[in-house]
Amino acid sequence: MNKAGKTSPVRDISAVRALTFDVFGTVVDWRSSIIRECSVLGKSKGVEADWEKFADSWRGGYAPAMNMVRTGELPWMSIDSLHRTVLERLLDEYGIEGLSESEKDYLNRAWHRLKPWPDSVEGIERIRKRFIAATLSNGNISLLVDMAKHSGITWDCVLSSELSGHYKPDREVYLTAAGLLGLEPGSVMMVAAHTDDLLAAQALGFKTAFVSRPLEFGPSGRAEEPEGMPFDITARDFLDLADKLGA
Repeated sequence: MNKAGKTSPVRDISAVRALTFDVFGTVVDWRSSIIRECSVLGKSKGVEADWEKFADSWRGGYAPAMNMVRTGELPWMSIDSLHRTVLERLLDEYGIEGLSESEKDYLNRAWHRLKPWPDSVEGIERIRKRFIAATLSNGNISLLVDMAKHSGITWDCVLSSELSGHYKPDREVYLTAAGLLGLEPGSVMMVAAHTDDLLAAQALGFKTAFVSRPLEFGPSGRAEEPEGMPFDITARDFLDLADKLGA
């Protein structure tokens, strides 16, 4: 996709049988959802905070926490557990007190209740008519199932990094997904709004589709741009992706 908003030509994707979707930021609007959940809880508890900054910090703490698992500083744990670890630190940093264990758990499970982007449900439903559509997220399976039910998204299969004991962009995540689908990597297309995810999959032989999510980090945030990247498809949203796939 260039700066004028046009998308590049589609490369040969005739071998593709399944699409695996990144979820956080690509399928769902994590930032607005988390801000809303934090604000609601804050009002109910009489707590005031910069919830936009809180949401960004919560999301920002997730990659460093995954790296601590990779280096052995932390044992393997689900994204739910990593989110809770980051949440506890943020509650302390922001001086937020008085939350019960059940309230903390409910807030942590806000990641199970993220809202989809406006085009996600319709776009995925169209794509499913022609291809297998599966998640491929660092989110744990229970989180992804809850999110799908909450969002009204129907997947053919829920795949998670949890199944490989690694996190994206580790190669094991992608190869495990292709193997579980009974497909060679070249028959799977990874869909994401994040170039590192796509480049890691592409290096293993996956086809790739970049979908633009300019508001992932808010109106003043900086979304990724794929200009010059060797992806098979670039699309404005999932409806555009479905069009390019002939779905």
